[in-house]
Amino acid sequence: MAATPPSDSKPAGDDRNLVAANETAALSFEDRVNAFWQANRGLVVGACVAVVVLIVGKGVWDYISRERELDLERAYAAATTPEQLKAFAAAHSSHMLGALAQLRIADDAYAAGKAADALAGYEKAIGMLKEPALVGRARIGRAMAKVQAGKTAEGTDELKQLSNDPNQLKAVRTEAAYQLASLAADVGNAADVQRLSDELMKIDPTSPWVSRAMSLRASMPATAANAAPAGAPPAAKKDESSSFEVKLPGKK
Repeated sequence: MAATPPSDSKPAGDDRNLVAANETAALSFEDRVNAFWQANRGLVVGACVAVVVLIVGKGVWDYISRERELDLERAYAAATTPEQLKAFAAAHSSHMLGALAQLRIADDAYAAGKAADALAGYEKAIGMLKEPALVGRARIGRAMAKVQAGKTAEGTDELKQLSNDPNQLKAVRTEAAYQLASLAADVGNAADVQRLSDELMKIDPTSPWVSRAMSLRASMPATAANAAPAGAPPAAKKDESSSFEVKLPGKK
């Protein structure tokens, strides 16, 4: 009997559509991208929408913040009377402009010779300010307000602490030293004016307070030490705390 040739038909029930391995490997990059898109379209679209929302939201928030800052700056600039400044400072006590308004209130009180109000104002401003330069500026104001109030020793001691503190900003140290020199000039203490102007030069020779101190120095008569003959003992140095006589209001 002749042999039956092998059948090339699939076994009964096996109807799978098999794809050759080399056919899968032959898929193009575009085909793979398209397949990924079809499988993950919802996720990709959702992620893109979320990114767009975040970008737009940040832009809107930044715009609102800028507008608020501009409105605040306009309100600060419009506050020209003591009452307006007090209202602004109270309404914006946590903002830098509110602290600046409080500093202006204290400065105005000092200029008007209201020592108690100035002292209270500077104390409040120091608690509100964050910027080191402005805090130092308020501390100088507080020291001068103490001198204006008759607390000369306390005020001059605070000025000395500020001028001698190497951790303070040079702008603060030089202004404090100048104020000390100015107070010394008020009572005709030429030796202290000379000493303090020299100290000012050491702190920062480029400071604008140096030229003002030198003007004070030039306006003073020669010191006793300079006028004394060679070999003569130096004149007794005056105690700063007892020699200061305040002639305020007036100078800052």
